[in-house]
Amino acid sequence: MSEPPATSHPPRRAWQRMLSGRRLDLLDPSPLDIEIEDVAHGLSRVPRWNGQTRGDWAFSVAQHSVLVERIAGLAKPDLPARWRLAALLHDGPEYVIGDLISPFKAVVGGDYKALEARLMAAIHRRAGLPDTLPKAVERAIKRADLTAAGFEATQLAGFTREEAARYFPRPRFRTPIAIALTPLPPAAARDAFLARYKALRAELSSS
Repeated sequence: MSEPPATSHPPRRAWQRMLSGRRLDLLDPSPLDIEIEDVAHGLSRVPRWNGQTRGDWAFSVAQHSVLVERIAGLAKPDLPARWRLAALLHDGPEYVIGDLISPFKAVVGGDYKALEARLMAAIHRRAGLPDTLPKAVERAIKRADLTAAGFEATQLAGFTREEAARYFPRPRFRTPIAIALTPLPPAAARDAFLARYKALRAELSSS
């Protein structure tokens, strides 16, 4: 009895089409296929805290990114514009892969981290930044990221101050700064992200 003919399957698709029309290869992302408008649009629709936050709108990764860049500048007023831009883009890959909460990232492990690193390198190149950042800059951005999470935890995600203090660092501002968070609609979060990106790029160009 003859074997049935083998069926051919189309190759698995490893790219995503963006609203700009770009096709981003997730396995081998090119900076030429990254548009900052796509990044801003995607991040404005990705919720922080898995959406478990107060308010009529989710607190988006785009709004979080703007907050992290602000906190990085408040903590280190002499932080150069290029590293503040890196702070703004620190969660850039999430416009494609979403915002996995930290416990889930720990479970997923190396494959997720490798994909995230490739996307981050491509985004950095698109923005005129080095693929990898100096360790001191990485630490400054990570602290700003965790500090932002502390504000979000107590104001939006239902943490008590005592509970948040166990997981997130206290702010290190030279003068006390009041930060009040109100989740923005996606379009407003997108525009705020793009405004900061353009302002920082302009500052870089003029320096």
